Amino acid sequence: MTEPDAGRSALSDGEWHRLHPLTPLLRGGLFLVVVLGFVVANLRDRLIEIFAPWLAPGFSGPVPGDPVDYVLGHDLVLLALGVVLLVVVALILVFWMSWRFHTFRITGDDVEVRSGVVFRTNRRAPLDRVQGVNLTRPLVARLLGLAKLEVVGAGLDANVRLEYLSTSNAEQVRADILRLASGRTLGESRASGAGAAASWRSAAVQTASQAMDSLVAGTDEPEVEPASVVRIPAGRVIGSMLLRDSTVVVLAVMIALVVWAVTGPGWLVFAILPTMIGFATYVGRGTVRALRYAIAPTDHGVRIVFGILTTVTEILPPGRVHAVRVHQPILWRPAGWWTITVNRLSGSRAGQEAAEAFTRVLPVGTREDAERVVALLLPWLDDAERALLFDRGLLGADGDAAFTTTPRRARILRPVSWRRNGFALTDAALFLRRGRFWRSLVVVPLARLQSIALQQGPIDRALRVASARAHTVAGAVDTSLGGIDVEAARRMFEDVARRAVTAARSDRSHRWFIEDTATLARGEERDEEENG
Repeated sequence: MTEPDAGRSALSDGEWHRLHPLTPLLRGGLFLVVVLGFVVANLRDRLIEIFAPWLAPGFSGPVPGDPVDYVLGHDLVLLALGVVLLVVVALILVFWMSWRFHTFRITGDDVEVRSGVVFRTNRRAPLDRVQGVNLTRPLVARLLGLAKLEVVGAGLDANVRLEYLSTSNAEQVRADILRLASGRTLGESRASGAGAAASWRSAAVQTASQAMDSLVAGTDEPEVEPASVVRIPAGRVIGSMLLRDSTVVVLAVMIALVVWAVTGPGWLVFAILPTMIGFATYVGRGTVRALRYAIAPTDHGVRIVFGILTTVTEILPPGRVHAVRVHQPILWRPAGWWTITVNRLSGSRAGQEAAEAFTRVLPVGTREDAERVVALLLPWLDDAERALLFDRGLLGADGDAAFTTTPRRARILRPVSWRRNGFALTDAALFLRRGRFWRSLVVVPLARLQSIALQQGPIDRALRVASARAHTVAGAVDTSLGGIDVEAARRMFEDVARRAVTAARSDRSHRWFIEDTATLARGEERDEEENG
């Protein structure tokens, strides 16, 4: 049986708890800002006349249809103030009711959240299926000493969010969730209920100065957290953004449009202005994220931190990476830079932009940086498999004997990269290599593989080749490979199917602190007895 861990936090005692009382302010703040913006936009002339008359010296008096003039002219000031007061009270009541009926609890089996006043919702995230735990601190929440905790589940829209908790409580709850997910049990509560109740009352005051310090210093993590294994200089970040293929194309198009606008009609400047703003936003967002990037090992997996104004701290437990791609764009080759993306379950309906933030685990780094990150994500790789990745895979000679490549008869399908386009298979992983100029190598852990498929079109049949696809969770990493000799593809199909079953049987990463199968079985039997 598993040994009890250190004491649990007061919010992980299996009882129902409410979120921080300032949660309605943060969740409903956007709505209030929109309403305020609507009011200001419709009363801008009147507001300028009252608060900054020097900005409107030509203001000629009442404007037809001005609601302020109507209220004053019909002696409805008290009625208008009463309506405004009723609206404010109604909003406060709605937000308070929403907070009052939004509760959560953490048991030994799952994280459960109940919400809704009229239409009730109950969501559960089983702890043994946790794919990650994210701690997000938007700028305003950081200034108030609050954070949003998100438990990533194994399914579409399966995430469970606790927004918002005080930063200290969120970190303690995150640690408890990860300990429970690893197979450990928690001891007695580390704080009394009264202490927990008092903590939220002083959270904003006690942590406001610390949040400001962290905003300037660029760190939100406790001192006990390990240091990042990768440091990305600002010059490298900016250079990598400017040397991206998409950036170069967009820059070329924008330069052509600017030249056209200068030499042609002046209105073209306004036509390309939205494109320029969008491009600047894209470059700025990527740069800001990478400037605050950090990655380090912890007892519960890999910790990834990014963001300056809104900081995100993600814990990726062992065995939650379904595919890894190490890639080098052609414009990065002189500098020796690499980027790493992964396929993983996000459990969210977020768009592609938000999903990319959790799949690009190394924005840009040297070969040494890439090797360190791969070692964190795939710690089970042995020396021979590491050589397949870098020495023989990405940097090795064309036609390396370790990889089964496209046959000469099918080089018309890959006229430039046919000697590099290939695969290698070990007992633990499938390696897919592609590209001569845009180098890329994908590692698919066999324990995470869902299935494998072979496909053959009419041209493939004529050339006696086939295409293979390793099925994992959907993501940014392409796990397909074309132009493989048909006999080699069939042998790979059989070998992958056999080795994947063996790897899955021996995989125990969902309870990474339980050392052997017998102990795991005893723990599962105990859980079944406790649950009846």
